[in-house]
Amino acid sequence: MNQELIKKGYVHVYTGNGKGKTTAALGLAFRAMGRGLKTYVGQFMKGQHYGELKSAEMVSPYITIEQYGKDTFIHVVNPPHEEDVQMARTGLEKTKKAMFSGEYDIVIFDEINTANYFNLISTEDMLEIIKSKPDGVEVIFTGRYAPPEVIEEADLVTEMVEVKHYYNQGTPARDGIER
Repeated sequence: MNQELIKKGYVHVYTGNGKGKTTAALGLAFRAMGRGLKTYVGQFMKGQHYGELKSAEMVSPYITIEQYGKDTFIHVVNPPHEEDVQMARTGLEKTKKAMFSGEYDIVIFDEINTANYFNLISTEDMLEIIKSKPDGVEVIFTGRYAPPEVIEEADLVTEMVEVKHYYNQGTPARDGIER
């Protein structure tokens, strides 16, 4: 861990309905790698083969990505399916372990906001992550629907706003661009 570069470590939230939240977090990881920093990415609700998985293999050990979700899109039900809850809980524990390990400078909880929205992760769990974050670790929460309490406690909040998206014209997600 490179504590002289990241003394305190801040909490970022990338939220909103626009494209680019995960991409921004991964861009930060890529920039950090250029300074010798290491990033752990725990992807909640994702089990599909996204392009960043192959990229992370290429730049290991600087960026590590693990997924905690099914290989299909989650179907919204309330209460959520037990399997989805269990995958999210496993992801939460492993990503928190990475945060406390001393091995990573940046820890990204990818789609944790959305996991919270779907009742897979509690707001209290998210606030506890912020409260217990060790110095020298930068933490990023991504996903739509960031809880107001998390926004209040974060140090940096960016909202991605969709102005126009080709998806609405019938263009499906493309390999290398959206996945």
